[in-house]
Amino acid sequence: MKKYRYAIIGTGAIGGFYGAKLQQAGCDVHFLLHRHSEWEWIQNQGLRIESPLGDFRLPVVNAYNNVKQMPACDVIIVALKTTQNPRLSELLSPILNSNSVILLLQNGIGFEAQIAEQFREKQILGGLCFVCSHKVGAGHIRHLDYGTIKLGAYQANHEAAGITEAMKQIATDFNNTGIPIELSEDLWQSRWQKLVWNIPYNGLSVILNARTDEMMVNPETRLLVRRIMEEVLQGAQACGRIISNNFIENMLDHTDKMKPYLTSMKLDYDAQRPLEIEAMFGNPLRFSQQAGMNLPRIEMLYQQLKFLDQKNRIFKD
Repeated sequence: MKKYRYAIIGTGAIGGFYGAKLQQAGCDVHFLLHRHSEWEWIQNQGLRIESPLGDFRLPVVNAYNNVKQMPACDVIIVALKTTQNPRLSELLSPILNSNSVILLLQNGIGFEAQIAEQFREKQILGGLCFVCSHKVGAGHIRHLDYGTIKLGAYQANHEAAGITEAMKQIATDFNNTGIPIELSEDLWQSRWQKLVWNIPYNGLSVILNARTDEMMVNPETRLLVRRIMEEVLQGAQACGRIISNNFIENMLDHTDKMKPYLTSMKLDYDAQRPLEIEAMFGNPLRFSQQAGMNLPRIEMLYQQLKFLDQKNRIFKD
């Protein structure tokens, strides 16, 4: 079986961690950095990963600050925030070969269709990362907990696409790193399932200025998390996907066992970066409303986050 060459577009807490694990396992990996200072650091110092799976350092990596200098790759892993998706056409076009697969390791729902429209001949995959990690500094990533990726293929009109050969090969490469991969026959179902966790915890972490453990230990916020999760299930059902109530119990149980964690949206907010509000809140709201289902708690989160995000960025400017 042919070995894939990987491109990592977005060498942050997600792309840097998974890309480094792939290189550590012997894969040919090429990393794009968007800050010149960080590119210089990694050129000289490499990548450092702290992880309960084992700390390691890659002294030499293929790092670039210009996508046009990168080679064509078989799997393009997009680990940028969805707020950067309008740039993907310029970022991906120079590194595609005739059989390239585009893998979006991104939160939210509803953006694969836009990417598929831009790259009509390419297979588009979605990856849902169940991982706690953050970037400590230039070239330094701290992995705290979990790590599983659930992988699915995009199909027009949100149809289930089944398991593709590219998914199997990517799964093999990741399994060789020690990262568990789950293959999903239905990406739309999997996206809705991930929202069961992402919508309450990411949204409330910003609004309440709280870590996951703080939300779970307080009876009122714990109940609010549950009620928001129940709304996500209602939205999924309106959009043709059934998620059992047991899934809520599993998500609450996993979060109880998780190390104290600041969500990615909270870290973005604290750093005054744009929040992924549309992909994570706006899109599921619109899909649900188009199907005749209103989600009042999620709509309130959406409205509050829009206000806070705008105010936060005006203050930064």
